Amino acid sequence: MVAAKEWLLTEDPAVIFEADTAVGQLKKQIWDASEEEIDAILEEYGIPSPSELGVAGTYIQNTPRAKQIEKRRKNDIVFVPIGCTENHGLHANTGLDTFMVTQILEGVRRYTAKQGHEVNLAFTPLNYGGHPYHHIGMPGTVIMPEEVVKESLIYCMLGLWNDGYRKIIFINNHGHLWMLESAIQEFCKRYQLPGIFRVIEWHRAVREFFYVTNRKNSLETNFIHADEAETAVALLMFKDMIDMSAVQDADGKGLLPDGHMDKSVDPYRRPCRWSEGEGHAAIERAATPEGIVGAPSKATADKAKRPIAAILKYLTLLHDEILETYPAGTVPPVDQITLRKPEDMEPFLREPLSEGWKSIDELPRIGIFERL
Repeated sequence: MVAAKEWLLTEDPAVIFEADTAVGQLKKQIWDASEEEIDAILEEYGIPSPSELGVAGTYIQNTPRAKQIEKRRKNDIVFVPIGCTENHGLHANTGLDTFMVTQILEGVRRYTAKQGHEVNLAFTPLNYGGHPYHHIGMPGTVIMPEEVVKESLIYCMLGLWNDGYRKIIFINNHGHLWMLESAIQEFCKRYQLPGIFRVIEWHRAVREFFYVTNRKNSLETNFIHADEAETAVALLMFKDMIDMSAVQDADGKGLLPDGHMDKSVDPYRRPCRWSEGEGHAAIERAATPEGIVGAPSKATADKAKRPIAAILKYLTLLHDEILETYPAGTVPPVDQITLRKPEDMEPFLREPLSEGWKSIDELPRIGIFERL
């Protein structure tokens, strides 16, 4: 007889965590942490701090190559932030999604650097991003075609893999998740390269900390878009880009009875995710031309502290488990995750430009998904 699954319970019946995984145990610790303990976690990661996009030595692209190679030899994991350019209301910047995710990852970089195995960060390959249909016609929202998004990510992955980064993790902060999933699947079908390839929608990874509860500094409204949740994160991470004197609240307009489509972090466990359909609700241009769906006026920086602490600690746990299982320079067994032979892949898995190394451009294509 299979033993019943064990759960870690909370005072909120909607929030439970797995008892038998490090992820569940970590989330429970963050859930139970005091306000002082949460502040201490944020301080460990240097949150808040100014953006590091222009700070030398923080991203692959702003680090001298000699130093970057030394980093990669210790740690070949790369986190790739994914945001967009999107109208988030008069009070917020259109690059909000990008700055949210880059500053989260910069915190993880600072922390892992202190641990002696600094994670690599890559500049975002998507300054504009893909978008759901209901964003059409919104000024400030720049919509790239899905094929452009997908191919950009595939070739970003290919170039990073060829440079020795064989554990590529997209950290997503925008509503185009299906495009990122599709890019990873197509990359693997097309090239059959060994490695670890993931996309993590960070706010859904720690969704429990965005639920509305009776706890101190809880959000008062459910996460949707340009709302209390996103504005709270922005006020914590980059408050100078936010002007609360211009804030507006706005509600979307449903065109069918409610209960079928969920919100951004699935708080209601409804049958469908928000992205799994169109036509059931009015497009933004018609219902919320303000660029807002929610109540950003309710936002405070304190409301974002626990969710941000949760994602920082979760990404660190993920990073550490990957690096411990597959240290720098190693990958999962070639013949277990591809149809290639280990001996055929050996020269391609060597350090770039080392003796006997071969570039990905020399790799024979195989399989029905081969394409030029």
